[in-house]
Amino acid sequence: LCCQCGVAIPPNPANMCVGCLRAQVDITEGIPKQGTLHFCKQCERYLQPPGTWIQCTLESRELLALCLKKIKASLSKVRLIDAGFIWTEPHSKRLKLKLTVQKEVINGAVLQQVFVVEYIVQSQMCEDCHRIEAKDFWKAVVQVRQKTLHKKTFYYLEQLILKHRLHQNTLRIKEIHDGLDFYYSSKQQAQKMVDFLQCTVPSRSKSSQRLISHDIHSNVYNYKSTFSVEIVPICKDNVVCLSPKLAQSLGNMSQICVCIRVTSTIHLIDPSTLQIAEIDGNTYWRHPFNSLFHPKQLEEFIIMDINRVQEKKKGAGAGARSNKHTLAEAWVQKTSELNTDHQYFCCTHLGHILNPGDLVLGFDLANCNLNDEFANKMNPHYIPDVILIKKSYDRTKRQRRRNWKLKELERDREGTDTDDERQYQDFLEDLEEDEAIRKNVNIYRNADVPVESDTDDDGPPRISLAEMLEDLHISQDATGGEGANTMT
Repeated sequence: LCCQCGVAIPPNPANMCVGCLRAQVDITEGIPKQGTLHFCKQCERYLQPPGTWIQCTLESRELLALCLKKIKASLSKVRLIDAGFIWTEPHSKRLKLKLTVQKEVINGAVLQQVFVVEYIVQSQMCEDCHRIEAKDFWKAVVQVRQKTLHKKTFYYLEQLILKHRLHQNTLRIKEIHDGLDFYYSSKQQAQKMVDFLQCTVPSRSKSSQRLISHDIHSNVYNYKSTFSVEIVPICKDNVVCLSPKLAQSLGNMSQICVCIRVTSTIHLIDPSTLQIAEIDGNTYWRHPFNSLFHPKQLEEFIIMDINRVQEKKKGAGAGARSNKHTLAEAWVQKTSELNTDHQYFCCTHLGHILNPGDLVLGFDLANCNLNDEFANKMNPHYIPDVILIKKSYDRTKRQRRRNWKLKELERDREGTDTDDERQYQDFLEDLEEDEAIRKNVNIYRNADVPVESDTDDDGPPRISLAEMLEDLHISQDATGGEGANTMT
């Protein structure tokens, strides 16, 4: 019989029924039945003391762990068996937690009890949202600049940033006339971006910081940091004139060279010997050189006659030669001078793709005024009359047949013009022509353009379907009904 109420019970160490045992002992004593959670309405995060804000959905494991941490100290005297949420209205600002605990009581008897803890959700703005509202939201900015008229390097850089997902931590990206500004909430994220830029493009950087506020009691300083990254002012298809010292150190190559690619280094080729060289950022800033022409000065020539040179004797100390290009000697004539007999003789590295009658873009050095310190000191005998840059194709036909696309960064633009669109088309054509650059870029198939066969040998170079990625489209039919809504 129960020693309190006299009811017949199975024997137990306490000699009491469950009702009397609970009346005598409350194992949930000392455990708070109410609590508070702080929630930021702007970013929809919960405060995890002392100062961490975490993203949690309603009735998730993360939110359950956050609620249990609030009463963790008082739960140390009992054994937690089960915990779960009791459903409440999502906008009621109440969360109810149902807990099951066990504890050893009188004479070793184990008592189990179920109780409810209610949490009140209070609104509190987090520091990040507070800074955004106060228009003081960025702590560091990376200013990327390149002193050129053409933006090919920036288009390439944009694709690398997208591929490596470095744009995810940016608060804002602003495009201005000669570069991009990346805004960050911490100096560490900005420093990571600077390190990435120095690994992917030849550049140099410097940093500065400005004091915003200072707490004299806790000796805490609040700085805004600025990182300035300057990319070398050389783009693909530029004609450059090297200093005699640099040309000699690169294997006695000619001072007049063509830039065929800009990746983490500047790739140069000598069009008269096919000798190639790579110049990194440090070497460039020690021996700087400039582009002799800008892309708007490209002129159209027609190949009158071309003769491929099989073997040319290497000079003393000559460096490596390109295997992807073919050396040729060509007679060319400007398309604007077809009614005259004036022709030009030149050596070119494009012998593998040029035939008589082809149109080609190049620079006319014979009739131009070179304003360059190294070119003016050169012997005129060593300066070629014409340098051919690339084969010319019908641009409208290329655009119509282009069955791929690229993604773009979301950024604030000061204003785009037709020249920017023309430069972007140039960059897309460079991707089609250069496989080495294409490897570093994510190219997506454009479903709006019908697929044609890749066996057109006479047309411009094209990107094969094997190199394209399928862009992800999540539609209502993906999982059907409610599943599609949860995915989007």
